Formats: sequence, C-alpha cells, structure tokens
Amino acid sequence: MQRRRALAGGIAGITGAATLATPHLAGAQPRIRWRCPNSFPKTLDTLYGAAEIVARRVREMSDGAFEITVSGPGEIVPGLQILDAVGQGSVECGFTSSLFYFGKDPSLAISTTLPWGMSSRAMFAWLNYGGGRDLLRDVFRDQGVVAIPAACTGAQMGGWLKREIKAPEDLKGLKFRIAGLGGSVMAKLGVIPQQIAPSDIYPALERGVIDGAEYIGPYDDEKLGFGQVAKYYYYPGFQEIAPSTDLLVNQRAWDGLPKAYQSMLETASAEAWAATAAKYDVLNPPALRRLLAGGTQLRPYPREVMTALYKAAQELYAELGAQNARFKRIHEHWDKFRLEQIQWFRVAEDSASNFVAVTTSQR
Repeated sequence: MQRRRALAGGIAGITGAATLATPHLAGAQPRIRWRCPNSFPKTLDTLYGAAEIVARRVREMSDGAFEITVSGPGEIVPGLQILDAVGQGSVECGFTSSLFYFGKDPSLAISTTLPWGMSSRAMFAWLNYGGGRDLLRDVFRDQGVVAIPAACTGAQMGGWLKREIKAPEDLKGLKFRIAGLGGSVMAKLGVIPQQIAPSDIYPALERGVIDGAEYIGPYDDEKLGFGQVAKYYYYPGFQEIAPSTDLLVNQRAWDGLPKAYQSMLETASAEAWAATAAKYDVLNPPALRRLLAGGTQLRPYPREVMTALYKAAQELYAELGAQNARFKRIHEHWDKFRLEQIQWFRVAEDSASNFVAVTTSQR
C-alpha cells in the first residue's frame, strides 16, 4: 500500500498535468503515463527521434506498462522552456539541450558541451564513466530535475553565413544565431549572438533579421533549408564538437519510479545516445554532397579566426569560474579529462586516421 500511495502521489496533484496516474498492477509493474515535450521539431527525425527511441524501448521493456508520449515544441511547452516545465512538474519529462539554459547556471552548459570540447566518445566516457554526471547531479537537482544523456549529434558544423569570413575583424557586428556559451565566446570578437528556437531560424535568415546561423550539420540543415537563404557553410563546429542532449525528468517523478523503471530509462537513453550519433554519421555525408551540388560553398574557418575563438573561450571560462565556484570545479574536471583524451587519441586513433585521410586523398 505504501508503494501504491507513493506512486499515486508523485506529481499527480499538479493542476492540468496528465501526470503520474494512480497505478494499477499489470503483473508486477505499475501502469504509468508520462508526457515528454521535445525542443526539436518533428521534421528533424533523427534528433527528435531520439526521444521516440527512449519511449519505444521503455514501452517494450515494461510490456506497455510504462508509456511516454513525445510531443513537438509548442504543442505542450515552448521549445526553449522545457527545463522550467519539467522542474516545476508541469510535465514529467522533456527532451532538450541543457546548454539552452546556461543563463540559469553556466554549469548546465557543460552537460551538453562547451566550445572546443570533446569528441563524442570522450564526452560519453566523461559523463558516464569519468564522473561527469556525478558532478552535474547537484546542478540539475537545483533545477528540480534529473538529467540522463539521451542523444548525440556527433561533430557539428560551424554555421551558415551570407558573406565570407576571412579574418576575426569580419565577425564584428555579425548577428549570428548560436546556442549556449558559443554565443558568449563569439561575443568577445564582436558578434551579436542570437538564441533562436530551431523552427524560427529559417525565417530569421530569410528576412535578414540575422546574418548567419549555426545549427547541427548537413542532414538537419538541409531539411531546414538554410542553403536556400545563405551561401557559405563553415566548419568546424567549434561551439559544439559533440553535444550531448538530455532527457530531463522531474525529480519527484523520478523518485517515485520503481527502480526497474529507472533502469529502463537509463538503458533506453544510452541506446538512443549511441543510435543518434551513428545515424548522423550515416546521413551527413550524402547530405553534404547534395548541398554542395545545389550551390552551397563549403569554407573552413581561417586559422586566425579559430585561434581567436579558442583564446576567447579560455578567457570566458576563467571569467565564469571566478564568478561561479561550481562552474570552476566542474570545468576543471572536464578540462583535465578532455586534455587526457586529446593526448591519447593523438597517439592512437588520430594518427592512424590522419594517415588514412592523406593516403586516401592521393588515390
């Protein structure tokens, strides 16, 4: 009876929320229904679809007893307000990038990525086996949520621009859509960063409200039509080298879940993380070829620009650390792990990959 009362309590009393319904037992498992708003539009089937992978696998593992309904941005919650909605208990969970909310605490951005961050493998390792999630747990608890890494786009692109960038001076006055601390880094070089929801980027570019925008990579950027309104496509995506996207769960809802259901969410999220990264690796190369065939001009950020951006990032981290002791502590741990991974990969995979890349280009 105590278990039934705890499950029926949870966050079910919140007005207007179809939250944790009073369970009945299906075999030994309580019947639970959750809602999961998504920050990303349904047209982005790979990233939006990561939340659907979690929902499907949880349903399968529970024999239909644990149901999660995924919805698009604006259907229940605006795309950039998911952290608040989940933390307040308006919904039980949500799928979003925690860097969207760095204004609440810059430490939140570390859960996604920081500019000039790690590879996807290194980020997964740090979060799940290197102590990252342990360090971030209190950050999310302050927001009333539990965060579970549930997707990764892999390496992103630097963004779309209507004019070429040849030197750091060309960035001054540029109105550029960019999420998270990447915007704070670019602001140091005179950029005017804009945080705009994904579904609003194209019209902002088309109308000239912004001069450029970064989003994810060729597959999603092609779907959103950026190549139709901006000519130059820059790389690398210094701002999000391998960002991790989170499934945020209301803390009270999480605490009310049976341990078996908590394990289901963890297992399904890990699967979705790996599946998303793999899908983008499959889908991005042909999408980039199509964009180039359609007239997109691929450009590397000049080394002088990248050097200036790297220096600006280190200055920003020092400033944030001086203002926020928790950010400083987590960032130092993150950065030490990052440097160790860089050194290891230089010895191992990077050396082999670089040789193969050069040799293949000569064929």
